[in-house]
Amino acid sequence: MAEPTRLAILKMVRPHEMPAGEIAGKFKGITRPVVSQHLRVLKNAGLVAERRQGTRRLYRLRPEGFGPLKNLLGDFWDSKLERLKTAAEKKEKGKP
Repeated sequence: MAEPTRLAILKMVRPHEMPAGEIAGKFKGITRPVVSQHLRVLKNAGLVAERRQGTRRLYRLRPEGFGPLKNLLGDFWDSKLERLKTAAEKKEKGKP
């Protein structure tokens, strides 16, 4: 997800399903095979779903695929908030 092209693809397919050709057409200087590779990585990670319609491949965001990432980030966020709370409480107790 940290790769800029993948992040751009996720933003594109967030509001609605898009065909692979249209996604690839949005990028200048990146070939269709490279965009297809990014789509494959996102699909394998469970972040996008692929649906075939004739010869076209349509992609849409899978919000449920972000659950593990959300949990991981939540763990980091919660620990930082807990440390901030502890530091604030220590500072408050040290006041006259």
